[in-house]
This record gives sequence, structure tokens and C-alpha cells, in this order.
Amino acid sequence: MPDRPSPRRQRAPRSPQPVQPVEGEEPIATGTVRFEQDRDDPDGWTVLVNGVPSSYVDVGDPTRLVFEYQQWTAAVIDAVHPPGPLRAVHLGGAGCAFPRYLAATRPSSRQLVLEVDAQLVDVVRRSFGAAGAAGFKLKVADARAGLAAVPAGTQDVVVRDAFAGDQVPAHLRTVEFLREVDRVLAPGGLWVANLADRPPMPNSRAELASALEVFAHAGVLAEPGVFRGRRYGNALVVASQVPLPEQALVRALSGGAAPARLLLDDDARHFCAGSGVLRDETVPEPEPDPQEDSPA
Repeated sequence: MPDRPSPRRQRAPRSPQPVQPVEGEEPIATGTVRFEQDRDDPDGWTVLVNGVPSSYVDVGDPTRLVFEYQQWTAAVIDAVHPPGPLRAVHLGGAGCAFPRYLAATRPSSRQLVLEVDAQLVDVVRRSFGAAGAAGFKLKVADARAGLAAVPAGTQDVVVRDAFAGDQVPAHLRTVEFLREVDRVLAPGGLWVANLADRPPMPNSRAELASALEVFAHAGVLAEPGVFRGRRYGNALVVASQVPLPEQALVRALSGGAAPARLLLDDDARHFCAGSGVLRDETVPEPEPDPQEDSPA
């Protein structure tokens, strides 16, 4: 969800006769959704939920990821898991740009997308085509409640990209919730959580401390300027019960148009030292950006 686009790259060959949404805004259960066509690329569409950029979908090229945090997510998954199909659950849907990407780059993957807003799901299906044809299942459910129905030990990746406005719902940040994530992950499975943060990154520190309470290995990554306290932006918390390949991750994240800095294991523990873990009975809402803006 909240992010800024990265510089353009050369695109892959177009899919034949892609479905095209209609530009404009309409009501959904949680507010409004708006589709804005890219003025430089008629196949590119930004999906804004309550005014916040939530997805960028290229209807002709599902391998094109415009949001930086999605490029990082792809780099992390590719560094951890070898090529081939994956079993993945996505918590939060919007335009489902990342599930479309995984379906295109890892054919035969089995993916479930959990989206709480039924009207948004209907609009996305109408605008971008059936989820099944795109290579994933789209289900209306609260992310935590829906995850509870997933069998134990069945998933290679769980990705959280769920927001209320520009912040993650509190019940998707706690130790108890992360134990549920750990339950559904197969051996060697990977947790990737997108969030938005501002200096001194209190949300990232709290989520990282909570992840380290549940997982043996965890880290946080963001644009260097976010770590330096220069700007508000996205961060990813990543975690697993097996060691994460630090050198491969650093290589994958340091190149390209949107490089990110990674803190892993001991460095991650130092980064979140002094930050209490988040629990269901005490979790505060994440700290918002004082400007009430999406990362830019």
C-alpha cells in the first residue's frame, strides 16, 4: 500500500487484450476507491483507497512492479526461495498487484488473497478481471480471521500489505498474530510485512521486536534516507525460523532503481532494543505521520 513509484524500466511483452478499468471514484465499504490512469502509460493504473495510493497495476504486464516496497518484497522472496511455484497468503488485497506478479513470475503458485472489503473485491474483479484467471484466489475476510482458517505448515510465504488509511491495523501487528503467521508457515517459510514509518521509526522497531519474540531470525529494511531520519516512508519487516541469507539479500536489495538498507539478526536486535513487543491486550495504534500524508 502507501508508497511512491520508482523510475520506469523497459517493460515485458504485453498480455493480449487486457481488461481495462474505468477512471474515477466509487464508494466501497471502507470508504472510497479511485482508479487513476497513468498519463504516460495507458495500461498503468493507480488504485487509491480513501485517497491513499494502494496499488499500481499494469494490465498488460503483471511483472511490472512500480511501488518500491513491492520491488523489495520480490527481491527478498527471490533471495530466500529458489525459482518455482510458491504457496502464499497475502493479507490485504486492493488491486492485487503483487499476487499478479507472483503468478506471472512463478507459474502454478497457489495463492490466497484476504481482503476485508467486499465492495472493493467486487470493484477489483470488475476492473482487472477474475482473480482465478490471474492466478490467485481472492477471498473476502478479515486478514487475521482468514489466516486462522489456513491449515498449519502449508505456506511458503505470508505477505502483509493491509492498511487502514496509511497505517497497519493494530490487530495485525501483535505477538499473538505473529504466532498465527508462524503456525501456517511451512519449514523455511518467510514472513514479509509492509508498514509506513517516520523518524525515529517507532512502528518498525515495535514490529521488529515482536517478530523477534516469535521467529528465530528477523530483520528490517527501508530506504537509507528513512533510516537516517530524513523522510517518512515504507519499511519491511522480514522473519523466518531459519537463517535468512544475508549476503544474497544485501546484493538483491542494493541494486536497481530503489536500493534498500537491511538490518538483520544482531543488527536488528540492536535497532529495536528498548522497544516493547506488541500484544493484543496492550497494543497501541501505530504512530501516524504528523503530515497525514502517504510516503512520497
